[in-house]
Amino acid sequence: MACLNPRNSFSNFDVDKLVRLAKIYAADFDVGDLLLPGQLRGFVSRARRTQDFLGCTELGKVVEIMVNTKMNTSYGLVYRLIELTLILPVATASVERIFSAMSIVKTDLRNEMGDEWLNDLMICYTEKKIFRSIKNDKIIKRFEDMKTWRMLVPRNNLVV
Repeated sequence: MACLNPRNSFSNFDVDKLVRLAKIYAADFDVGDLLLPGQLRGFVSRARRTQDFLGCTELGKVVEIMVNTKMNTSYGLVYRLIELTLILPVATASVERIFSAMSIVKTDLRNEMGDEWLNDLMICYTEKKIFRSIKNDKIIKRFEDMKTWRMLVPRNNLVV
């Protein structure tokens, strides 16, 4: 991803590494996208000659300049690769947050739980803001309506 850094006129630019990154995300760059190396070289060559890119230090600014100069249409694969590079840190942080939550939910005491129960607990834990907004009475009513129970859930022993 550092190969797309616009600092010093894209001094870290490396076509081979960027093509390898694209191959990792094959769903976004299918085999027919053999044009990527040529587009990458053409884009960097043009960007180095374009006044707008001089002094540019952020990849987000590169995208903005590409859209303003309509380079996003002529270098569509490069634009898609830059979008992927900008999204990746956010996507990986979300996954890391979920795995961190899993270590809290799946303790030694709960180590034997099944996948469905773990999934339900993970949803409750990661979406706790939504679950806190639901009233206990609604949850109890939903639970009671699920099966035929011998008796109703006692309401005077609720922990709030």
